[in-house]
Amino acid sequence: MADETEKSVLQREGEDIEDNVKNSNGLKNNDDEEEYKYFSNGQLNYVGKGAGVIPPELISDYCSVTTRLDLSFNTFSDLEGLEKFINLEELVLDSNMINDSVYIPSLKRLQTLTLNKNQLTNLESLLEQIQNKLPSLTYLSLLGNMACPNQLSCEDKDEEDYQRYRYYVLYCLPNLKFLDSSAVKAKELSEARRVGPYMKIVRPQDKQVGKKDHGNDLTPNIYSPLPNKSRDTEEHIGTFGKSKYVYYGRHSEGNRFIKNTDL
Repeated sequence: MADETEKSVLQREGEDIEDNVKNSNGLKNNDDEEEYKYFSNGQLNYVGKGAGVIPPELISDYCSVTTRLDLSFNTFSDLEGLEKFINLEELVLDSNMINDSVYIPSLKRLQTLTLNKNQLTNLESLLEQIQNKLPSLTYLSLLGNMACPNQLSCEDKDEEDYQRYRYYVLYCLPNLKFLDSSAVKAKELSEARRVGPYMKIVRPQDKQVGKKDHGNDLTPNIYSPLPNKSRDTEEHIGTFGKSKYVYYGRHSEGNRFIKNTDL
């Protein structure tokens, strides 16, 4: 009986040790293994979880040791909490719901940022944030966004539209070594410095004259041929006078009352 009791105690201790090892690898237990996360050698993956925010436990457990963070295929629109990952060098945010209202935190060491297949349309605003918040960035990818005018995002765009986009991005971010799917060449960077300021995309104002929504004119047509102040319909004012023009022709108004026998 004593041997069996000692055996059961050792077994429980072994299970506790195994649980501690799993916890040190970022896994709470077998039930959570598939739905939690994966961390190894500075790389933290939290892919395809349908998450809209970064879980607090990911931030508290891994913010200081993560150099590569993959949050692809979620529903992120807010990046709150990323500022805690102070050693982050690579950030993957592909296939989320990031739009023009996103606030990019300051990440001084970040070198790679991929935002493919999101909802970004305002290129100028995005590049301004990157300039101020990500000073070490050398790799950027925006494929699949309206802000990146190529055939993946806009069927009516061509190679010239995409090249103008590249010139403008490289003019704003001259330290980039790789943009979207191709490396930045010295000749392209030189041309971007020359023509980049003229490649800025002019966005239409929110309120425009004649702008329509669902067939309804939001701006009423204020033009009218009538005078600003019209008379009341009962206030008729006629005029009387003598015309200085007299018509004596054959088809004058008076001739229609004269018969041929009277001539």
